[in-house]
Amino acid sequence: MDESSKIVLDHISHLILTAPTKEIYHASVAWFEQLGLKAIMTESTADTTATWLQLFSNTGAAHDASLKIAYSPSGLRKLPQSDRMDWRSFPAIATITTSTLKAIEEHFLTLPWGYQVYDIPSKDAPGQTEYRAIYTHDPMNNLLIFTDKPNPFGSRRRPVTSHQEASTDTQPTEKPQLEVTSGKRRKIAILTSGGDAPGMNASVRAVVRAAIMRGCDAYAVHEGYQGLVDGGDMIRKMGWDDVQGYLTAGGTVIGTARCKAFRERPGRLQAAKNMVKEGIDALIVCGGDGSLTGADLFRAEWPSLLEELVSSGELTKEEVEPFAHLNIVGLVGSIDNDMASTDITIGAVTCLHRICESIDSISSTASSHSRAFVVEVMGRHCGWLALMAGIATGADFIFIPERPPSGENWQDNMCAEIKRHRDLGKRKTIVIVCEGAIDSSLNPITAKDLMDLLTDRLHLDTRMTILGHVQRGGTPCAFDRNLATMQGVEAVEAVLASTPDVPSPMIAMNENKIARIDLMKAVALTGEVAKAIGRKDFVSAMNLRDPAFNQQYDQFIATTLSTDNERSLVTHDKKPTHSLRVGIINVGAPAGGMNAAVRAAVRYARNRGHIPFGIQNGFPGLIAGQVKEMQWMDVDGWLAHGGSELGTNRDQPSLDLGMVSYQLQKFDIQSLILIGGFEAYTACLEMYNARSSYPAFCMPMVHIPATISNNVPGTEYSLGSDTSLNAIMEACDAIKQSATASRKRVFVVEVHGGKSGFLAVMSGLAVGATSVYIPEEGINLARLQKDVNHLCHRYAQDAEGKSQGRVFIRSEAASKTYTTDMVSAIIKEEGHQQFDSRTAILGHVQQGNSPSPLDRIRATRLAVSAIDFLEEHCGLSSTSSTTSNVSSSGPSVYNKDPDSIAVAGIHGSKVSFTSVEALLKETDLKNRKPIQSWWMDYKRSCNLLARRTDLL
Repeated sequence: MDESSKIVLDHISHLILTAPTKEIYHASVAWFEQLGLKAIMTESTADTTATWLQLFSNTGAAHDASLKIAYSPSGLRKLPQSDRMDWRSFPAIATITTSTLKAIEEHFLTLPWGYQVYDIPSKDAPGQTEYRAIYTHDPMNNLLIFTDKPNPFGSRRRPVTSHQEASTDTQPTEKPQLEVTSGKRRKIAILTSGGDAPGMNASVRAVVRAAIMRGCDAYAVHEGYQGLVDGGDMIRKMGWDDVQGYLTAGGTVIGTARCKAFRERPGRLQAAKNMVKEGIDALIVCGGDGSLTGADLFRAEWPSLLEELVSSGELTKEEVEPFAHLNIVGLVGSIDNDMASTDITIGAVTCLHRICESIDSISSTASSHSRAFVVEVMGRHCGWLALMAGIATGADFIFIPERPPSGENWQDNMCAEIKRHRDLGKRKTIVIVCEGAIDSSLNPITAKDLMDLLTDRLHLDTRMTILGHVQRGGTPCAFDRNLATMQGVEAVEAVLASTPDVPSPMIAMNENKIARIDLMKAVALTGEVAKAIGRKDFVSAMNLRDPAFNQQYDQFIATTLSTDNERSLVTHDKKPTHSLRVGIINVGAPAGGMNAAVRAAVRYARNRGHIPFGIQNGFPGLIAGQVKEMQWMDVDGWLAHGGSELGTNRDQPSLDLGMVSYQLQKFDIQSLILIGGFEAYTACLEMYNARSSYPAFCMPMVHIPATISNNVPGTEYSLGSDTSLNAIMEACDAIKQSATASRKRVFVVEVHGGKSGFLAVMSGLAVGATSVYIPEEGINLARLQKDVNHLCHRYAQDAEGKSQGRVFIRSEAASKTYTTDMVSAIIKEEGHQQFDSRTAILGHVQQGNSPSPLDRIRATRLAVSAIDFLEEHCGLSSTSSTTSNVSSSGPSVYNKDPDSIAVAGIHGSKVSFTSVEALLKETDLKNRKPIQSWWMDYKRSCNLLARRTDLL
């Protein structure tokens, strides 16, 4: 290129940079040489190599700037900032001034590196650009700034061309400045509206912090739309620490209120004026369908509202000009889970926790007195809470608006079923009714009606409990904290990506992935459910709910009814003509939900006409012949039991393959369900590989994943992982409270997980951990130094006497060298009395006590699906592609098909089966976990919301 287009760099100080690999080292040297630096010396030792590069200044400085790039295998491998982030929010290693910024940009176009360019407007000349800045990463992922902004501390004269001889009267070389430049900052507001829901505060926290990290100003509108109308102090700018403690708080800290004024145009006009006055051009609304509808209407009217404000003289044209477009993003906060187009809403799972805790407590007194209880739960137009509570607590009957009891004599059917349960030996009866329950003629069914029915018809001592607003209260569960957090972060990204021609988005959870969908289409689809119920089209009403709703209702009936009188309600129209002998065994460490899975498998198998056998104490118990046929009542009450009622251990079939085969043949076990962790998966592999030697293993087998570590391949969630997350969360909440009370104390909390960091990452996100150590990343001195530096910085910023307690989460296998005690000792030593450090090793308390509602529901779903799988691979299913060899003596189960031994996995809203052989290519057998982990994306959010720019 000609002389005028050459790249010229000036005013860079001495830098020492470290490359972790030789490839990165050589690429870095070449990269800086392309920018005009010259390699002047290379030095080597046994372990390291370093190259000195010189930038020969054209300003005649006494000292030319130099750069040292060193290769060190112990160096920390840095990750670049995400292209979706505003890099101005992150500290750069240096700002380099140059008069050839255009040439640099043209050069970067030829490289695979990403970069961001910002034009900074002039303060003195509106419409003019004062200077430009280019942000990019070098091959070591160091953030650098190139700018043509004059350095106020250096020479004012224009630099001459590179390598020209400078005159003797030049000014001294400028020293570089580390600076974060910024243009017009976006102002994003969030409000909560409608009924409060646990997790709303987590979404507010996420929006505020994500907005700040993206270089925006964050505002909270207090008291919902009323605060938007009132303006003034009701719209407050939020700082980073203003949302401290929001994760654990129930309800909504910024308040919610009904606002009649906002329903009318004059109210919305005033709200628009207040937003313009505050400079806010984006609004994130967390609420139900009514709140989100109001928000979208506000956006649609926005141009006419501004026009009216200008014409009335309340605002000038210049004032409204920057706010021509209003961005609206919806977050669904609703305990009813009644919004279409999303699998789950913020607050619904926590509400389910409150309901199940209450019914578990009621169950003990009901059983003591042999009573019946009718429990009313919320859900005016949606039966999700009643259905899921029915599954999770083992209720005898449920009433929901989408699926009313059929026929005019539904009372007779209900009483007959409850009487059968009593005749089988049940001492308690639980009936759950949601507040909007109706019969097929749309007549209301109330808790009082049902109490009178049970009292008068069955002469049961019946009580009625209306849970009311206790369902809304309390601290959010781990699932809702993480859901609200991830959706809040995504809402900020949706605001920044919004354009006037894109419909307002709603942040949804679909198939275990955060998604943006059309807000008004979702609201309209939600309204269709009530319309379908109104015209008695209950089939459509059920289909309009989330994808699993219909299936789970059938599964509730299938695991609750004790006879086949209601066969049309069960998942199959007909029972198989021959019974199947099904073995059920627990393998590995105990996990919440194991007993729920056994219960569902036993009851569904019996209702399908099969004979279930419980194998006690894992494979050693099978070898010893500890096998027992299980009856319908043998598993009564198991839903709420933690641990493993059958007994479990980590022993494998290889303990004695011959004896395992012999006992399976002795008890004529024709199919097998293994409920457990990675040990159950390897047990399936052992039996699969031994099929040629032991024909008894040539039968269908299903592995239901159950481990708190969530490290089984072929599934997104294992039974027990949600229970464990909530146990860790509750412990960390208490620990953090202690740390805050003690002032300036850091706790390093060790959690389980083996070689999988799932528990550490997800619990870290749920409790707001400052740092999370996982095996996938490891621990080194450089990382520990960053953590100490961050703590020093954060504690220096805390207000005097109001220092916050902070928590580090360390997965047990994150490092063999840097143990929990050592990490704590380093933090304490380096804190120099600025902060203290303690350890907390949670141990087996992480297995939890009673399983969480989600683990109970997942267990029921997986167990029912497992029985269906066994039927299909024995040729008993009407949908089976397997050739059936059914004789008068029963089915022939000899099956060597690799697909007949599979893992039952949860993938989004679906249950799928993958053969253990096919999963081998997706499995890291050495480290006992899947090769790919979907939850690793959440790790970045942990760092983002802890303001760990040094780790992003």
